[in-house]
Amino acid sequence: MKINLKQIFDIVGESKKFSYEIETDELDGVKGFTFSSPVNLEGRFYNHAGVVYLEYSAAFEMLHTCDRCLKEFSKNYDLSFEHIVVPSVSNSDNDDYIVADGESIEVNEIALTDMLLSLPTKVLCREDCKGLCMVCGCDLNEKQCDHLNNNEL
Repeated sequence: MKINLKQIFDIVGESKKFSYEIETDELDGVKGFTFSSPVNLEGRFYNHAGVVYLEYSAAFEMLHTCDRCLKEFSKNYDLSFEHIVVPSVSNSDNDDYIVADGESIEVNEIALTDMLLSLPTKVLCREDCKGLCMVCGCDLNEKQCDHLNNNEL
């Protein structure tokens, strides 16, 4: 969703709220990630003392494969983010700000980047997941194989 920020940049104290969903069909192009629900975005842009801020939350459900036992599972996320938004910046190497393109900003791109960077690098179905036996491949969460008893690992 593209939001025009001209009025917010121009008027100190101005605020603009937003609330909408990014549908799952729009999220199909995100390689390596499977969203099992739409992404609910809710937040606001506001000008405080001449500085424009973006604060929002993203709630969604993703389908994952456990890194230890390889089972598929769903996990709910409720993440919050905050950024400073500027109309332009003289140094293009600055990652501290979000630069509005012609006084407008594409919230979907920002939200997807924030969400994907916030996901854990190792995803487990549960914290105490035992994984798979390295010898026979059985799921150690469901049964204990003889390889563990015989210390063959």
